[in-house]
Amino acid sequence: MSAMAWSVALSLTLLVFAVWTGVRLLGVERGYPLMPLMSFTPYVAAASPLPLVAALASRHWWHAAATLAITVALARCVLPRAMPGAGTGAARGSGPTDLRVLTANVLFGRGDPEQLLAVIHDRQVDLLALQEITPSGEKALDAAGLATLLPHRVSHPEHGSGGSALYSRYPLTDGGLRRLEAGHTQAYATLARPGAAPVLVESAHPCAPNSQETALQWAVEVAEQPAATPDGPVRLLLGDFNATLDHAGLRTLVNTGYRDAAAVTGAGLRPTWPFALFRLPPVTIDHVLADRRIGVLDAAVLPIDGSDHRAVYAELVLPSAAGT
Repeated sequence: MSAMAWSVALSLTLLVFAVWTGVRLLGVERGYPLMPLMSFTPYVAAASPLPLVAALASRHWWHAAATLAITVALARCVLPRAMPGAGTGAARGSGPTDLRVLTANVLFGRGDPEQLLAVIHDRQVDLLALQEITPSGEKALDAAGLATLLPHRVSHPEHGSGGSALYSRYPLTDGGLRRLEAGHTQAYATLARPGAAPVLVESAHPCAPNSQETALQWAVEVAEQPAATPDGPVRLLLGDFNATLDHAGLRTLVNTGYRDAAAVTGAGLRPTWPFALFRLPPVTIDHVLADRRIGVLDAAVLPIDGSDHRAVYAELVLPSAAGT
């Protein structure tokens, strides 16, 4: 390849990375396909050193400098999710305000009930949020022993992908259902953990931005998710957001006063979808968003056979009732 052709190739590559980085930094992804494409930012960040090496090897110093700036910018966006941070108010151990939560999209109720119950038992889960739960799926979970482990529920199973439910070891009050415009529902309630402040919990499920129409609707549904209330009730929002932390809408929601539990513990780049039906590079679209007053001790991404999503587990420490 001639020097001119090499320079043109480097320039075009630099332009692609620069545009992607600009969209990510400015949060200006709009519509389809930009919205779903932003999910793959960690892969773009991982690839960004390659044109830098090429530019250095060919002594294209201007290209190298620009590409280095892009690599650093993308690393600053992505790497913090893989670095454990301190959980505010959290002490390692089993205190009276510990809460172990699990969220799972069970794909039209097809998630393996025995495996899900084993996770609940082994991880001593206190609160389970399900998306896409169906009447037959809930019946199978109850047959496997769900009602024994988690006797309290706010459950609204539906045929198809619209169902939503919360199951808890502790009482749930003021339960209800939020129906989003695209058709998904979100079960919500107030959880009463003895010794802890009441927690408003909701099983989130905005639609997937997989077309121009749904991308616009997804942006609305993410924007309408319950914001954190740092000076009011403690909130916990968990579920399938169909969004990663590279989407401006989800970052805006987090910045109201939430923290992503997986990102706090260094597990924020572990993908949660797809794992059954598709062959796309997997991305992280399922989250546990905890009020910043909630301590985060641990988080994990766990397989659930029969579903195209992986479940997200988090071990939390709630603020005490006296501390609110």
